[in-house]
Amino acid sequence: MEQQPLTSVKGIGDKTARLFSKLGVDTVEDLLHYYPRGYDAFREPQPAGELQPETMAAVEGTLTKTADVVRFNRLQVVMTHLRDESGTIQLNWYNMPFLRGTLKAGERFVFRGKVMKKRGRLVMEQPEIYRPDKYRELVHSMQPVYGQTKGLGNKTITKAVAEALKNRRMEKDFLPERLREKYELAEYNFALEHIHFPGDETELLFSRKRLVFDEFFMFLISVRLLKEKKADVKSSYVMKSGSEAERLKASLPYSLTGAQEKVLREVCADLSSGQVMNRLIQGDVGSGKTIIAILALLQAAENGFQGALMVPTEVLARQHLESIEELFAEHGIEKKAVLLTGSMTAREKRLAYKQIENHEADIIVGTHALIQEKVVYDKLALVITDEQHRFGVSQREMLGNKGKEPHVLVMSATPIPRTLAIILYGDLDISIIDELPANRKPIKNCVVGADYRENAYRFIEREVKAGRQAYVICPMVEASEMIEAENVIDYTKTLRENLPDTIRVEYLHGKMKPKEKNELMEAFAAGSIQVLVSTTVIEVGINVPNATVMMIENAERFGLAQLHQLRGRVGRGKEQSYCIMVNASSDGEIQKRLEILNHSNDGFYIASEDLKLRGPGDIFGIRQSGELEFKLADIFTDAGLLKKVSEEVNQILDEDPALEREEHHELKKKLDAYLEKSYDRLNL
Repeated sequence: MEQQPLTSVKGIGDKTARLFSKLGVDTVEDLLHYYPRGYDAFREPQPAGELQPETMAAVEGTLTKTADVVRFNRLQVVMTHLRDESGTIQLNWYNMPFLRGTLKAGERFVFRGKVMKKRGRLVMEQPEIYRPDKYRELVHSMQPVYGQTKGLGNKTITKAVAEALKNRRMEKDFLPERLREKYELAEYNFALEHIHFPGDETELLFSRKRLVFDEFFMFLISVRLLKEKKADVKSSYVMKSGSEAERLKASLPYSLTGAQEKVLREVCADLSSGQVMNRLIQGDVGSGKTIIAILALLQAAENGFQGALMVPTEVLARQHLESIEELFAEHGIEKKAVLLTGSMTAREKRLAYKQIENHEADIIVGTHALIQEKVVYDKLALVITDEQHRFGVSQREMLGNKGKEPHVLVMSATPIPRTLAIILYGDLDISIIDELPANRKPIKNCVVGADYRENAYRFIEREVKAGRQAYVICPMVEASEMIEAENVIDYTKTLRENLPDTIRVEYLHGKMKPKEKNELMEAFAAGSIQVLVSTTVIEVGINVPNATVMMIENAERFGLAQLHQLRGRVGRGKEQSYCIMVNASSDGEIQKRLEILNHSNDGFYIASEDLKLRGPGDIFGIRQSGELEFKLADIFTDAGLLKKVSEEVNQILDEDPALEREEHHELKKKLDAYLEKSYDRLNL
């Protein structure tokens, strides 16, 4: 599709394009695939007498008097009242004095906004204003709500998307017609337009199903091609079991669990088999995957080879390096580990490159900097990636290409039911660690309403005074005009007001510069920040055994698997840990889902229960988190479709491995573009 710059869209100049870039939108194609994260449904106006506080509503009636402008300190408040046959409601707008000219006594309007109760009476604050005929045109329509950034609101994004859709070049549908008919899938161009601007919920679900099918289809084809490329490849790196690895395991201050022992045997059998290992280790947060990775890396080093460990964040890379160095120093193991991350200085990188190329380094720990072109390995025999769902198929392949077909071990704490894992990780054998070490204290959980916040703040204060630390997770970076949810920046101010000055509270979010994020994470890891307010950027990538409280605001806005991942940031030390989930919704179904987490710390159980509770139309909440490379698809909600797509992909590639048939020409073109884009994303 169109790789044109955003500035080619009418109304987008350089300044707006730079704001879009913060959202990861740089081309017209990116914009067309920047899907709404929710929809605002315009409903029939309600009678004023039936309005309920804490709801979004529309009300139609006549103004009882011309609006007044009242001053409160520096605020100018425009006030008036609307009346219909059932009652009246007060309407307020802040710092919009020009509205007085529009809001005249006797005029009829529809007002739409949030209803609140103030001093015993119902008030609508900052409502949108519509003439009744204009509002009627919008009733039953669904307006898109996009992820926003400061300076770039929903209206601007909506207008830009509409403009891009209007002027785009229609694409030929790449899915074979028999598949579209079999699964009743929308035509591609129709789906792309109506995911942004659906006429109603039926149209939205119809469009979404098609685009989810596409995401699964492209991903699974690339997994299958990767599997075939790697099938039964002979290994140049056959590893005998090493005495140092055995000695390290025997002298650990704890015994490995039965599940860890079993997985370690599977890994060692792969390394010595003469075939290239491609294995996924799935294990819940805290199940002890890291020690297996270290023992495997040490075995590679003992056999005269190099091993690399790739993790999603620089802080985690540094923490892994330190724990490897400490372990080796304690046990007299003379193998050298080095660090390689993007933010290192040019001089530090040159030194690391030299040590890697000359094989002075046996183990290399780092971020995706490990797969950049300048890194030359000497006998790279084992590649381990931690938190697999942060790295796509193409990244897995690129790191593999750095050696002469090295062994690949992938570790994930995302608890995906085995049936789905076999499909999603089709190029890998699967090992599961399904028991926690005996010395782990289970996390104590509670699901509470928003009125519990004050108690939670006092609890955090007590834990900090006892020398511990806390995380507070919010779903948003900044306040949004459309969504009532706690945001990181405002929440930090609130916490600073509610906690003593001696407690240092800082915030962290994904839009910060990497250097700033690293500094904050390191300060928290070192204990100089006591309370860290963060978005889900903290979900992977930091290990702070001293943190004992995880408070999650608007827990109803997260998928259960993601809440479980977040909870796994605590419970890593000797002290008792706690997870407080604040449910700001009054929906009984949401409470029922959160209770699953309240009563279980078992990620696999949680994932399978979540799957049972989710219906096929359950798409309006926030997705499970960024598993793999999907923008719309959710492996839990869409599990049934995932299985069907997997069967179709296998059938197509079994019958036409090179996609040479005429009916697959467009598919082949689309696949080539998809794979090329995956590589481009790695800057390679």
